Amino acid sequence: MPLQSVAPQRLYRQIADQLRELIAQGEFAVGARLPAERELAQQLGVSRPSVREALIALEVEGWVEVRTGSGVYVLGRSRRSAAPAAAAAQNEWGPLELIRARRVVEGETAAIAARQRKRAHLQAMDQALDDMRATAARNTMPLEGDRAFHLAIVQACGNQVLTETVQGFWDSRRGPIFTRLGGYFETVASWRMAIAEHEAIRGAIAARDAGAARAAMHTHMDKSHQRFSASWRRAKDFPTPA
Repeated sequence: MPLQSVAPQRLYRQIADQLRELIAQGEFAVGARLPAERELAQQLGVSRPSVREALIALEVEGWVEVRTGSGVYVLGRSRRSAAPAAAAAQNEWGPLELIRARRVVEGETAAIAARQRKRAHLQAMDQALDDMRATAARNTMPLEGDRAFHLAIVQACGNQVLTETVQGFWDSRRGPIFTRLGGYFETVASWRMAIAEHEAIRGAIAARDAGAARAAMHTHMDKSHQRFSASWRRAKDFPTPA
């Protein structure tokens, strides 16, 4: 029999596949609560963020339900077949891994922007910040303003490859897993903190301080990672748009 090509698989998907198989085999019955995130991480020898991404993937696929403050519970077969986002979730980047990749690339684009920015780029950042503040004040996630801010930074670099890379990174946060994760951990308070972090990045770029711009972007990405890695007990739903 000829050998089949082997495709590399994301770590969180490997974890999700193991848990899904155990559920399918009846190791965890319908209605049962899965082991805690920390316990699963220890048993699998992986990080808690990777386990979290796997659990969110299984929730998107309809295999489990995350009940904040209680645990993760196995759902019945009818809920699995009705999950519309399951196919899209199969090829999605892990949200926390994506943030780490953005830290590397966007730290440098912020530094380049600080050296090359023009007044029009600062004006675009200011417009994006105004949009973020106004949208967050309406208890709505300011995603479009967030996207516009990061694109204004990379556009100051004058490199189309970098622009398309950052745009691809950002647009990946629209995937079902990242969206579901954000539903638990993005709040009015967390977005206000994020807006303040954006203001620090803008200030460093305006001052043409490349080192400070890089550091401010790194801080923003690190804090974003921390917010999505917080205890489930602290998770709250962000009000959805009307």
